[in-house]
Amino acid sequence: MNYPIAWPYIQDVRKQNLQGAAMSLEKRVKATAKNIEGKIQEAVGELTGDPLAKEEGKAKQTEAAVSHTIEDVKDEVRKKLD
Repeated sequence: MNYPIAWPYIQDVRKQNLQGAAMSLEKRVKATAKNIEGKIQEAVGELTGDPLAKEEGKAKQTEAAVSHTIEDVKDEVRKKLD
């Protein structure tokens, strides 16, 4: 079977995309965990009347949302490259 000269390059790009997708999944899991942590911290702050804990919880949720958005953009770029 004759492969085009660019075949090694194509294989390398596919390998990088798979590694990137795996990294994206790992980052999404971490962002989801941070979001859950933030929701819990916000709820604890609400229950205890601690405004600082409540705000820190909201900040963690925002950080998680930003992380998810970044991963969404990366996924879209990967789709365009495939």
